[in-house]
Amino acid sequence: MDDYRRLADRIADDIATGRLRPGERLPPQRAFARRRGIAGSTAGRVYGELVRRGLVVGEVGRGTFVRAAHPAPGGRALAEPALGSTAARGGATVNLELNYPSAPGQSELLAPALAPLLRPDVLTEALRPAPAAGTPEARSAVAGLLATPGWRPDPDGVLFAGNARQAIAASLASLVRPGGRVGVEALTYPLVKEIAVRLGITLVPLAMDRDGLRPDALAAAHRTAPLSALYVQPTLHNPTSVTMGEERKRELARVIRELGVPVVEDRIWSFLMDATDATDTADAGEPLAARVPELAHVVDGLSKRVAPGLTVGFLVVPPDRAEAVAAAVRSGGWSAGRFALEAGMRWVEDGTVARLVAAKRLDAARRQRLLARELAEFGGAVRSDPYAYYAWWELPASWRADTFTAAAAVHGIAVTPGSAFAVGPQRAPDAVRLGLASAPEADLERALRTLAAIARRGRTGR
Repeated sequence: MDDYRRLADRIADDIATGRLRPGERLPPQRAFARRRGIAGSTAGRVYGELVRRGLVVGEVGRGTFVRAAHPAPGGRALAEPALGSTAARGGATVNLELNYPSAPGQSELLAPALAPLLRPDVLTEALRPAPAAGTPEARSAVAGLLATPGWRPDPDGVLFAGNARQAIAASLASLVRPGGRVGVEALTYPLVKEIAVRLGITLVPLAMDRDGLRPDALAAAHRTAPLSALYVQPTLHNPTSVTMGEERKRELARVIRELGVPVVEDRIWSFLMDATDATDTADAGEPLAARVPELAHVVDGLSKRVAPGLTVGFLVVPPDRAEAVAAAVRSGGWSAGRFALEAGMRWVEDGTVARLVAAKRLDAARRQRLLARELAEFGGAVRSDPYAYYAWWELPASWRADTFTAAAAVHGIAVTPGSAFAVGPQRAPDAVRLGLASAPEADLERALRTLAAIARRGRTGR
């Protein structure tokens, strides 16, 4: 083995064992060469090898820093901490990567509906997979849960999966053959990238602006080579929290209809938008599906409304596509469990879900006020929405996302760099997403204050 690789292995071991911590700066290459008694060119190859392995990141004029975590395939940053990451090793005392909201007294609200399901005779049936079509009662309950002032799903088009991620996978698998092209926002939900890899499909990044996905970008991409489908988050887009206004939705729907492109519309966070407060510029009442019902495949679920541990994914599809999507659910092994489906429907019908939603809207608003106060000095660089559980922070020019993430990790705070959301070969934005839902409010406040201080030091050069 070449000497430079042996030296890279030793540094890699120091990183793996914690002797070198995330965010620590390596010595300048000349100093490293002098200490090791090697040529400067060899030191350059050592550092280059560490960059290639994803263990360090170089900053022009600032140095070379240990990354916050080993890169995870397919953008799993928002699913769970990758093995070897700071959060997985217990190094992050405040995790702003994961984003699972929990309302006060949530367990006490959920428990009563579970008790009748715990009888042995009921469990025998409840522990089996549920059919993708569920039951007529379950379809009707979900149609009511998802209804908005301008849209009510047809119960005949309601299907069930194990969770919303599986619902996305089933929708795409039913629409796109391996090798097909799917348009997505240039910043998208990270697990969609992983789903695309597993299904053998290509994601095509589509330009966005302050109003969300640009219709002209969709049309241009389709002219270049036909798209098999579009995946889009029109309401509380993750990570930017943008909600499309009425004019943008209308224009996007027009282009979708003209092109005949099926749409997978992800509405997993839309429950946070209170339709009674909707305005002409941010109408939570009508999804894209209300405008293109013949092409829309709506994805939603209970993981954010209720809890991630016992959840069900929902799909609302054109009734004439229900069997094709149901077949994809079955073949992918993405069926919901009967126990989870029965529990979820009981929570819907007895009002538990509605109470949790109301509590989480208030909780999100409180956390947004914390965010606004602690990061006020950064102004419009912090993009969010009063209803959202996350924020998109375009960092000061002195910071790159990787090094800021590493610096935050040194202080015990896990954030998600912009690269987790970026699609395509273009340079990832120097931004981070802050998940506001999971940390206790006092910890969140301290973490935001610390992140502001880190950004301030980089901005001012102190």
